[in-house]
Amino acid sequence: MTKLHEVKFPAECTSLPGGFWSAVDVWIKKPHVVNKRLCGATETPSEEVGTEDLGVMLDPKSTDCHDVLSFLTGGCPAAGGDTWTLSVRTFISKVNCYGSTSHKEFVLKDFDRLQVTFVPFEEDASGEVCQKMANVYQIRLVQRDVEEWFLELRVLAAAGWSCDGVAYPRLVWLSSVLLPRLLRWAADPAASQFKSTLSLLPVEKYGLMYQQLKDKYRALVKVWPEVTDPEKFVYEDVAIATYLLVLWGEERAEKGMTNKQSFVDLGCGNGLLVHILSNEGHPGKGIDVRRRKIWVMYGPQTCLEEKAITPGEGFLFPATDWLIGNHSDELTPWIPVMAARSSFSCRYFLLPCCFYDFYGKFQRRRCGTTQYKEYIDYIAEVSRASGFHTDEDCLRIPSTKRVCLVGKSRSYPPADGDQAEERRASYIRSRWLGTVVLPSATEGEGGGGGDHDGDHDGEHGGGCHVNEDVNPAGTPGSNWGVGFQPRERVEKVRNCAALPRDFVDSVVLRVATALLGLAMDEGPPAAPADDVIWNQGESMSVREVAELLDHDTLLRLKSECGGLQTLLKNNHQVFRVEGGRVHIRDWRGGSEEQGRAEVKRGRPVAAGALKTRSCWFHAHHPQGCPLQAALCCFAHGPLDLRPSTKPLMKMKWSAV
Repeated sequence: MTKLHEVKFPAECTSLPGGFWSAVDVWIKKPHVVNKRLCGATETPSEEVGTEDLGVMLDPKSTDCHDVLSFLTGGCPAAGGDTWTLSVRTFISKVNCYGSTSHKEFVLKDFDRLQVTFVPFEEDASGEVCQKMANVYQIRLVQRDVEEWFLELRVLAAAGWSCDGVAYPRLVWLSSVLLPRLLRWAADPAASQFKSTLSLLPVEKYGLMYQQLKDKYRALVKVWPEVTDPEKFVYEDVAIATYLLVLWGEERAEKGMTNKQSFVDLGCGNGLLVHILSNEGHPGKGIDVRRRKIWVMYGPQTCLEEKAITPGEGFLFPATDWLIGNHSDELTPWIPVMAARSSFSCRYFLLPCCFYDFYGKFQRRRCGTTQYKEYIDYIAEVSRASGFHTDEDCLRIPSTKRVCLVGKSRSYPPADGDQAEERRASYIRSRWLGTVVLPSATEGEGGGGGDHDGDHDGEHGGGCHVNEDVNPAGTPGSNWGVGFQPRERVEKVRNCAALPRDFVDSVVLRVATALLGLAMDEGPPAAPADDVIWNQGESMSVREVAELLDHDTLLRLKSECGGLQTLLKNNHQVFRVEGGRVHIRDWRGGSEEQGRAEVKRGRPVAAGALKTRSCWFHAHHPQGCPLQAALCCFAHGPLDLRPSTKPLMKMKWSAV
């Protein structure tokens, strides 16, 4: 028996010993949050066992059994007999490196001694068990004096410890990674409150299928023709496809179905999810208002349609089993309604991202919670109003918006369909009356966050116009989608890049002169003297900068995503925007590194990439550029300007 390592709790910690058991439960039930080589774990229901029961399980004829029992009791058995709370944990690895052998542990909680012991064993397909007594370890909560608490890691036989980095981690990992993490979770119970993921699925099936699909479709990363990050979006869609395939497999087993479910992906974007589901044998199609470049790579077996989607009789799918909304933006609240009105048997899967109501942007009504949480609650309310039993789950995808909603069954019998439709129509009318719609001239912020897929566009060209004389909810048989404005087929560029150059230059000059404390008509810059300090100007808040501009200019900027702040950031040769304040950029500090930032992030600087744009400071600053022409990344005059020589990207095209 060896005490391998210990860590001390901060003196102000007040969560013990309860926090210790909360932290232990995270490690038992969700080991993947700290061991990234695991997909998860399953645990049997716990039961109380005594020394005799435990001895039978550990093979009483073995000398190792006596060592383990001594390890559990610390060599001091309780006078009235010892009892433990026993469960069996089975590891699920991300990569199946164990074949048909299951790696498991007896988990023994001792609430009197404040310790938990892990006794590993392996079980093959025939049920043969091999115990791994050399890898028995224990985590103990120890109190010394009155207010000193320690977390200890003990092992039964450090010399014989074997590791594979998955089910059997290295001792140094247990000491340096797991133990400090347990201490943090125990000291701050809020830190151990991880949202359950994959709660509607068997995790072991998910882990196995995800690895298979990842290996099968990873080649798409190398030939991705879109401007979005290929690794993020390929593996995200692989994870979503895995979730749906396992969910549908469980549904077939539960209902005794033989045919694979059909689907329609509304707002399918890059179409990869449709491609994977179709390749895996599910009949279906994707619809999106705009064709993507990658569509041609999938081949004829992947059905993708370029079409604007408007909720109404023309977009009901009575023969379809599932409707999918994956970052479906303005269609998001409509998908439960469309599924409910398509047929009584139609189900839906929804992964909300951008915040839309039925006829415009979603308006917050609650404080004390995040906008994302409020929106998820709202879509769940729409689902219930549409007549669905609604499940919520959290996906394992590289995104901050991972919560999905699933409507698998109805909350009413088929005979009550008319009454259910009345409730649906009434609910949509109530949202119609309460919707605040932004006209296109003043719509500023695009939907979605920083991790929003460029192939599931978060911005709209124009707002939603509401016709007050139209009944929005209608009923099946009427045009109940009137008032909904689908996005335009040609995507508008609304990041200030399409604004006229003279307009942008005038705004930049006005803001820069205000920061420098100059008048607008002081004339051309003079050469700076050697003994004069170069004027870096002052800083202003974005609000103060906005007050410098006239109303028409602000309205014009407001029609672009991000507005004034986006324009300032786009002109980062001149400005530095940090913490909501605007500064004049000084290129004298790390000019080479900042020059590299001129090139699009993530791409190397080509030999002729510098000096392809004119230096703003050389042309407009009263003291000129603070750098000599040879050191400046930008051109000092026409003779210093080089033509842009952007290399053509070579793309290997092949059907996957």
